[in-house]
Amino acid sequence: MNKVILMGRLTRDPEVRYSQGDSSMAIARYSLAVDRRGRGSNQDGDQTADFINIVAFGKAGEFAEKYLHKGTKVLVTGRIQTGSYTNKDGVKVYTTDIVAEDQEFAESKNASSSNGGGFNNNSERPQQMPAEGFMNFPDGDGIEDDLPFGPVTR
Repeated sequence: MNKVILMGRLTRDPEVRYSQGDSSMAIARYSLAVDRRGRGSNQDGDQTADFINIVAFGKAGEFAEKYLHKGTKVLVTGRIQTGSYTNKDGVKVYTTDIVAEDQEFAESKNASSSNGGGFNNNSERPQQMPAEGFMNFPDGDGIEDDLPFGPVTR
């Protein structure tokens, strides 16, 4: 089975071309910065990421052209495709691309605009939840009035 699932941010706006012929088809190419799991940073403290080339054909290419731009966080599902060609210097070049089968937004439009359309940096980390998974609220803060299931008894 050849299946890839990636989540990351576009490093640049998609480059879109249309094929020639009677039934032209959109072909969108973009690069996705995908954070590496694990330690989260290299020895210098910089965030480590892989930059993965994505290609989207047809309707998926049209979607990329219309809605995706640099900094957009997306979830891409697809397959790995390898190939090769000989460049003008006679050197064989090997390629590896992800052919997008599905592209989904991985954050809201408001979240991406508050992020400046760029990459996450360490100063914008979300606040951590307590280990129990519940947030603590001080007594008498009036939040009980906003609960849809009635007053809270302590």
